[in-house]
Amino acid sequence: MQPYLTANYHTHTTRCKHARGTMREYIENAIASGIKILGFADHVPCPFKDGFVSGIRMDMREAEFYVSDVRVLQQEYADKIQLLVGFETEYMPQYFDEQMALFDELGIDYLIMGQHFLASEQQGPYTGSRTESEAFLINYVDRVIAGMKTGRFAYLAHPDLINYIGDERIYEREIRRMCEALKEMHIPLEINLLGLLEHKHYPRESFWAIAGSVGNDVIFGIDAHWPEQIGDLDTHHLALELVQKYNLHLIDQLNLLN
Repeated sequence: MQPYLTANYHTHTTRCKHARGTMREYIENAIASGIKILGFADHVPCPFKDGFVSGIRMDMREAEFYVSDVRVLQQEYADKIQLLVGFETEYMPQYFDEQMALFDELGIDYLIMGQHFLASEQQGPYTGSRTESEAFLINYVDRVIAGMKTGRFAYLAHPDLINYIGDERIYEREIRRMCEALKEMHIPLEINLLGLLEHKHYPRESFWAIAGSVGNDVIFGIDAHWPEQIGDLDTHHLALELVQKYNLHLIDQLNLLN
């Protein structure tokens, strides 16, 4: 059996309002598990214009403190682990330029796309909602591809979050279109370990059968919302079984230099 992860780029903090534990606890568990690179990618702040307050992400004003907290810990743990700071980000064109300007100013290390909503958290709809709508599925795929074409995202988190339960032929057509586009752009797909741990509707086997046939790069993401998730070997083994079943091309680490 393949050893545990050498890198995890999908780690949350209490600033997202639905995680627990300190950054230090995540880091200590990662070191104990043999992880060499730990990336914090908390839910992206969003510049809502009408006073809307998110229940699942930090405020825009908190971003600088989030980044500075990780930078302090980088120095403290420099001889034990490489720490990175980023965000898990929906591609929302109406907010994108303002968000990117802030991130460039803060000098973050990377972004991963987690397309939880088609429009926004405020407007919805949530992409994990069960749907038979072909248009919903097409819009998800279109939004993901458009976001990836910006060149700002390192990988696609839980790409099978879209919970389409309609005609399987339509699902296969659209997911293949997305997988082929991301392969051409050299964008890895994440097998989400939190989904496995909590028995969510993802990872979805029919999705990974398509990704295997297309030949996409895949990477594991713990999607850690509590420290004990890091080092969970049982869930890691389940993810490895999925890789082996669909002959997936698993990569260990991201190349963030490009």
